[in-house]
Amino acid sequence: MPSTPPISLWPDPDALGPLTDLYELTMMAGYAAEGMAETPVTFELFVRKLPANRSYLVFAGLEQAIDGLRRMRFSDEQIAWLQSHPTFRHIHPSWFDRLRSLRFTGDIWAVPEGSVVFPNEPLVRVDAPLEQAQWIETFLINACAYPTMVASKATRIIHAARERSIVEFGARRGHGPMTPFLAARSAYLAGFSSTSHVEAARRLGIPAVGTMAHSWVQSFEDEHTAFEAFSRHFGAESTLLVDTYDTLEGVRRAASIEPPVAAVRLDSGDLLELSRGARAILDDHSRAETRIFASGDLDEGKIDQLVRAGAPIDAFGVGTELITSRDAPSLAMVYKIVAFAGEGRLKLSTDKVSIPLGKQVFRSRDGQGRFSGDCVTRFDESADGEPLLIPLLRGGELVQPLPGLDTIRSRCADQIASLPDALLSLDAQNDYPVSFSRSLTSEADRIAHRLRPGPAASTD
Repeated sequence: MPSTPPISLWPDPDALGPLTDLYELTMMAGYAAEGMAETPVTFELFVRKLPANRSYLVFAGLEQAIDGLRRMRFSDEQIAWLQSHPTFRHIHPSWFDRLRSLRFTGDIWAVPEGSVVFPNEPLVRVDAPLEQAQWIETFLINACAYPTMVASKATRIIHAARERSIVEFGARRGHGPMTPFLAARSAYLAGFSSTSHVEAARRLGIPAVGTMAHSWVQSFEDEHTAFEAFSRHFGAESTLLVDTYDTLEGVRRAASIEPPVAAVRLDSGDLLELSRGARAILDDHSRAETRIFASGDLDEGKIDQLVRAGAPIDAFGVGTELITSRDAPSLAMVYKIVAFAGEGRLKLSTDKVSIPLGKQVFRSRDGQGRFSGDCVTRFDESADGEPLLIPLLRGGELVQPLPGLDTIRSRCADQIASLPDALLSLDAQNDYPVSFSRSLTSEADRIAHRLRPGPAASTD
C-alpha cells in the first residue's frame, strides 16, 4: 500500500486568499452575480465588550494583518478546488476567473499597534469595494484578536511584577505551532524582556533566554555534576534549575559552582518561602550577585502576591497563563459594515447594536497627561484630543513604512503610563468614558427609526 506524505497546514505565504470562512466567498460570489461587487463600502473592526477582569486592551497584531492583506490572492490550485465545491455549482465561471486577479486595493485606517483601546471604538477602518471588504473579514479578525488578547494579558503581568523582568515561556503550551510566534511578539511589545522561543527571537529580533530542564539534571549521576557540567559549557551566565530533587539543597549545590552562576531557577513549591531560603543560602555563600528566577504556572495574581509579600525574586518566567490567557481566553472582536455606497448601515440585534458611518476616535488627557476620555466621531469630523486612527494603506499600498517592534514597544509603555491609576489595578472595572458625537447618534436614530417595523396596517 503506497504511503501518504504528511500534509502541511502552513499556508502558502503568497496565496492567502482562502484564509477565510466559506460564507465570505459565497457572499462574494453572490455580490458579483448581483452586480454589487464594486460598490464602495466601509467596515470597522472593534471589540464589543472587555473580557472578565480587564479594564482596557492593548491593540496588537496589526503588522502581520497588513502584511497578510497585501498577500491575499488565490492560486490556480485553490481556484480549481473552489470551482469543484458543490456550494458554487451554480456560479458562473467568470467569477472564478475574477478570483485570479483579485487583490486587496482598499484603504486601511487603524489605531497604531501598542495603543490602549476600549470597547465599541473602531480599531481598524476599511474602505474598499464590497467584495474585497467582505473577503478580508475572517483574516483581519484572526490576525488581530489573539495578539491583542495576549498583549493585554502581558501588561497585567508586567504591572504585577513591579519592574522585575518577565520572560515569555509559553511555546510548548500554545494552541498549535504558530501561536508561539504571535505570543512572543505580543508579550515583547507589551514589555516582556525576552522569549524562550528560538525562531521567534531570530525572526523578530527579541532577546532569547533559556535555562535548563529537569531532564538535564536527571541525565547525570548527581545534581552537582549536572550543574558543574552545564556551567562549564555555558559559562557564568548560566541559570541552574534547582528543584529536581530537594530545592534548597539544589541551591546550595548551585552556590558552590565556580565561577558563580548568574541565577538559580525555582519552578515549583512555595515560591515565597523557597525564594527566601534560596536568598539566604546564596548570600551565605557570597553569591549576592546570583539572581533568583521563578516560574511554574505563574499569572499576574500569583506574581502580585509574591511581590507584595516581599519575595526576593528578581525575574519571572510566564508560559501557560500568558499564551492561553487562561482567565480570559477569548475576545469579542467583530468586523461590521457601517456604510454602503456612502449611506450608513447598522445592526439592531439584541446586545449587538452597531453605530453607522466610518469613524475617527479622539483621545483627551487631563492636566497630568493621563487619558481622560475618548470621543468617537464621524471620520470627517474633528474634536478635542489626539486622533487615533491613522492611514496605513491607500489603494492597497503602504502609505508609509510600518513601525518596528521596538517602536511599538515604546508606544505601549507610554500608553500604559498614561492610563488612570484606577484602570491599572488587577481587579479594576472599566469605567473609562467613551462617547459618540451627536452626528453619529442622530444618524443611528434616523436609520433605526426607518428600519424598525411600525404598527401593523388596519384591515378594516
